[in-house]
Formats: sequence, structure tokens, C-alpha cells
Amino acid sequence: MVSSMAGLTGVCTMRNGHLWLLPGLLMLLLLPLRAAAQKTSDCARWCPPNSTCVNATACRCSPGFRSSSGVIFTSLLESCDDINECGSLSAVSCGEFADCQNTEGSYYCTCIPGYELASGARMFKIESKNTCQDVDECSSKQPMCHESTICINTVGSYKCRCRRGWELKPGFQNKQPNTTCEEMSFPTWTPPPRIKSQRLSRFFERVQGLGRHFKPALAQDTIQDLIQEVDELLQTPEDLEALPRSEQHCVATDLLSGLEDVLRKLSQALPSGTLTFNASAGTDLSLEVQEQGHRNVTLSSNQAKMWLNWDVVHKSGDSGPSVAGLVSTPGMAKLLAEALLVLESEKQAVLHGAHKRILPGVSLVLLSDVISAFTNNKYTQNLSSPITFIFSHHSVSPGLTQKVFCVFWENSQGGCGHWSTRGCRMVTTTDTSTICQCTHLSSFAVLMDHYDAQEERPGLAVITHVGLGISLLCLLLAALTFLLCKAIQNTSTLIHLQLSICLFLAHLLFLTAIDQTKIKVLCAIIAGALHYLYLASFTWMLLEGLNLFLTARNLTVVNYSSVRRFMKKLMFPVGYGVPAIIVAISAASRPYLYGTPMRCWLHTGKRFIWSFLGPVCAIFSVNLVFFLMTLWILKSKLSSLNSDVSTLQNTRMLTFKTTAQLIILGCTWCLGILQVGPAAHVMAYLFTIINSLQGFFIFLVYCLLSQQVREQYKKWFKGIRNRRAESEKYTLSSKAMSDSSRRSMVN
Repeated sequence: MVSSMAGLTGVCTMRNGHLWLLPGLLMLLLLPLRAAAQKTSDCARWCPPNSTCVNATACRCSPGFRSSSGVIFTSLLESCDDINECGSLSAVSCGEFADCQNTEGSYYCTCIPGYELASGARMFKIESKNTCQDVDECSSKQPMCHESTICINTVGSYKCRCRRGWELKPGFQNKQPNTTCEEMSFPTWTPPPRIKSQRLSRFFERVQGLGRHFKPALAQDTIQDLIQEVDELLQTPEDLEALPRSEQHCVATDLLSGLEDVLRKLSQALPSGTLTFNASAGTDLSLEVQEQGHRNVTLSSNQAKMWLNWDVVHKSGDSGPSVAGLVSTPGMAKLLAEALLVLESEKQAVLHGAHKRILPGVSLVLLSDVISAFTNNKYTQNLSSPITFIFSHHSVSPGLTQKVFCVFWENSQGGCGHWSTRGCRMVTTTDTSTICQCTHLSSFAVLMDHYDAQEERPGLAVITHVGLGISLLCLLLAALTFLLCKAIQNTSTLIHLQLSICLFLAHLLFLTAIDQTKIKVLCAIIAGALHYLYLASFTWMLLEGLNLFLTARNLTVVNYSSVRRFMKKLMFPVGYGVPAIIVAISAASRPYLYGTPMRCWLHTGKRFIWSFLGPVCAIFSVNLVFFLMTLWILKSKLSSLNSDVSTLQNTRMLTFKTTAQLIILGCTWCLGILQVGPAAHVMAYLFTIINSLQGFFIFLVYCLLSQQVREQYKKWFKGIRNRRAESEKYTLSSKAMSDSSRRSMVN
């Protein structure tokens, strides 16, 4: 130590001369002291929290912590911060249905809400220990949903849905944890405004009575009673049929939409399964109720079937069970007569080639029942794939050209509606069934536009006008002949005259006034007049057939004058009276069916056309019998070897007339029935040509082929020539005298 101090004194002495060597000397003195300190402790005492010392100069962060310099650091300014193992850049994974929870220097995993570990533990550390599984909240003892709802377990959660027969309370949403419901009430259904009908008022009084006594537990009975009430209303509409057509359509719109809304709501109180409801007059309902809709549903009514994919019409927010319904109301056709049809632009050319958007009835026939399809989802106006409907319907009338349309009843402004083809297309059709596809749900039907073949084939219209023009001229000549030719005046001529007059007036009115549809009253009068004139023509054809039979019979019976006298007294009351009675009864029962929007003729709806076709078919059948009996009599007469020449000639002439009268007696109208299948086109032309020339055949058979008439024509022509010759002679004589007088005056 003394030597050291002496050395130090020496150094200091030197320092007096060299002071810059002092710091270095001090460091040399401290080195031994530091070495001594290391021997007593080898760990740095300045390491920050959450760390441990590595040695006297370095520290290490504890697990779960780190510094900015790394795990090991030597700076006195470093600190150890917590590592977030649950961060986005962390390699820690808890697995499915689990969340990572960070802690100070560590982490743990827990199942997400709605899941729990199979062991019942609260947490786990590594993914391999993840046994998180869904918790059935609905089976737990704690009250999850309101007592008015049903708990529905979902993956990781639950929902509350209204019980059967209950509906959402105002202010709440369905299928939420706090959903609250109240007992279902009967929906409001009010009659259409401004419609005055006692029958409709009684119907809505009964509907309101069903609403007052409604209980969800009795929903099935209420639906059955409602179907029966609608059925009775449509079966006996009473004063509803007297309403204007527009008001009838408003009533139909209200009935279709109101019935659909009521059934949609009440059916949600029904038990799961397929249910059917039927009424006496044909109204029926088929329902499918399920907790969760299956992929496909098929519903059938009396005359229709529906194929529906539930995924297409399902809506996630729908309340209650899944419901699909198909209701058939055949009686609705009474209220939808003469309804307008709205065609899509591409279909307008198909029907009459018109460019107008809304077309009138144009002989539209409702082939099928009216059906309404609905689900618990109200919003089905633009479905991703179409719904298929199969209709069974009445057979298509033979002899007519048809165009079939799949349509739905579309509500329009003002509360009424019209038929429309929007969103619907016809897949295929036969005589008795049609398949349609529509991309929305509503009330549907199959319409047919049928009309005479000449409307589709312009050539038939030309033939009709030319043929009727020729017939008019021939009928006029025939009538004048029957009136003026005294040599042929008898009972047969009288019948020929009346037949010619009736056919002449009918053809003339047909050519000049059949299309006068602008004034409805005038059109109805024209239709009534045509109805009467054509029926009168056919009645006189019947009398003509009877007279022909009596004429043939007279060849074998010596005295048949009493029968002829009886017929002469009877023919005028029958010829003009019977048609008048038929037309009077028809006009009194359904006057509004005289005249259509396209023609002044009988309406084809409600089978009114049979007020004409019925008598025509009866007359045709009787005349055919007369024709066959007459041929049999003439065949027997011709086979007689003892007949003299004059009788044989008369018989042969009568045979020819009998065959020719096949046309005159209207038997060729059977060609109209044969307008079906491949021969329809040919039969249409034969029918039009032969029947439009009926007047020509009358003139040919009864006038030109009659020897007495030809002789009378010769006398008339000879008299005309004589009078013309005398007139020319008188004219020449007068001219000669005039010339002579002028020459005398000149001289």
C-alpha cells in the first residue's frame, strides 16, 4: 500500500508536468476494484420488471414478454412488454367456435357464445383440446323466450317464433330473442266500395260473424265455413249478375284477393300436414303446412295441379310455419265474363294482329276453373324460377280456330282488374288439358280465343262475301219468280217463297250490319234480328223437308189432301211463331248476351249460343230423317216395273231434287262439326262455299230446273222482246213522221 501511494505521489508529481495522463491512471486504479465486485455477484441488478438477469451486463425478458431489442438486452433504457398471443400476427390458434383471450404474459381459449366444451370446463390452452359444441339454449332451464313464443335452437344461438295461432305484437320483429306475440285475430275483409248488392252484403255479414267467433284452435272449422260461404255466393249470385260487367269484375277482384289474404293467415294456425276443404258447388282448397318447407310441394284441386319449389317462394323473415295453398273457385267465371285481356307486346300479334294494348272480350272463353295459389310469403311477384300449373278443362269446340292463353287476374287501379299474360306462358295444350308456367303467384286460368276460321284465313272471308252476294241476287230472283209465276202457285211454292225471304233478309243483315259494334244497343238489336231470321230460315227448311216427304208419299198414297190442308194451316204459325218464341225467351232471360265486342251475334259465354245451335241441331236431325225416308220411298217407286213413263220421269226429277235439297235443307251444316284434325282446313272451305251459295241452289233447283218456270221465263222474255220491238217501231215511226213534217215545213 505504501509503495502504491508512493507511486501515486510520483504520478501526481508527474502530473504537474503532464496533467492529461490523470484519467487513464484512475481507470487503472478502478479495474482491480471491479474485478473484486464480480467475484461477490455475477447478476446485473438493473434488469427491468418481467425480466431476469443473464449476467452482470445483460437481462432476459420473461416468457410472454419481449423488449424492442429482442429477448436479451444490455441497455439500461429497455423494458419488457407483454406479448399479445391473440393478435393477428400471432401463431396461436384456438380452433373453430373458440376465441383467444390474452393475459399478462400468457393467453387462454374459450368457446364462443352459444358453444361450450364437452368437458364442461371454461377454458383450454391448445387447439387439440378444443371440444367446443353447440349449446341447445332451448333445452336449458333458464327462460329464453317469451311464453307467447317458441324457442328455436340455431347453430350457436337461438330464435323466438310465435306459437301456432299467435301473431307478432306491434313493435316487435319475428325470430328475435325478444320476440313477443299475441293471439291471432281474424283478418279484416271489407266489401268493395260503391257496390250495391244485397247478396254481397249478406255474404260479408256472415264473414264478419265468422270473425267475431274466431278462435285459433278452431281455425280448421272456420276455414271450412268460409269455403262454404264463398261457394254458396258464387253458386247463387242473385242480384250480382244484374250488376254492370265492370262492377262484377270489381266484386271478383275483392273476392279473390280477400279470400287469399284470409286463408294465408288462418292456415298458419293449422297443424302440420296436408289438408283439403270441399264445398258442394265445387269450390275446394288444398293446403300444405310444414314447420320448415321441403324442397318440392305438389297440390291438387278438382281441375288443377300445382308444382312448387319451396326454395323459390321462401322468405327468411316469414313468420309462422311454411304454408302453400291452392284454392279452386269454378263459380267465379260468372263474375269474370267479358273481362278484358292485357297481352304482352310479343303476344299481341298472335291475337288478331292488333296493336292496342287492352283488347275486349273478342269471344274469349274461360276454359278452366279459376284457381288461386298462395304461400305465407306475400311477396312472390318476381320469382327466380317459374311455378308449374296443370289445368284440366272443357273440350275445345270442334270446327273453330283456337288460341289458348295462360293468364292471371291482375288488380288494376280503382279496385277492379283484368286478365293478363305477363309472366305466364303456355308450355303445352291439348283438347282437355293445358300446362302453364308463371313467375309469380296470383289467381290463374286458361282462356281461349275462338273464332270462325275465316278470321284466320282471309280467303274464307272473300268466299263468304262473294257467295252471299250471289245468293242475295239469286234469292231475290227466286222470290220474284215465286210471287209472279202463276203456273207454279201451290203449297210448295209458298214455302219456297218464305224460305227465300228469310234467307235474303238474314244474309243482307249479316253482310251490312254484323260488324256494327260501336253502339251496344244497336248491336244487340242486330244480333236479335239475325237470331230470329236464321231460326226462321231453319224452321222453313224443316217445313220444306216435311213437304218434300209428303210429296214423295203422295206418289204411293191416293188421297193425302187432308194432311196437306192441315199443313197449309199450320206452316205460318210454325214458320214464324216458333222462332219468335225462342228469341223472346232468350232475350228475356239474358238480354246482355246479345252482341259481343267484335260482332253483333250471340255471346258464346254461359252456353247462350245453344239458344241457336239447339234448334238448328234438332231441325238438322229431323230433316235428315225426312231425307232418308224420302229416298226410301223413291227407291221403292223406281223399282216398280209397272210405272208409266210420266210417273217415272217425275220420280226421277223428284229424286234429283231430293238430293239437291240436302243443301237447301241445311244438312251441309254438319260440315262445321267436321272441322277438326288434319281435315279442318278443307272442311272449313267446303262449309263456307256450300252454305254461302244456299240461295243459288234454291234458285237453281226451284226455278231454273223447273219446266213450268222456264216456260214462264220464255213468255216473259218474249213479252219483253215484243214490247221492246213495239217500242222501237213506235220510236222509228215517230222519228219518220217528225222528219216528214220538217221537210214539209222547209218546202
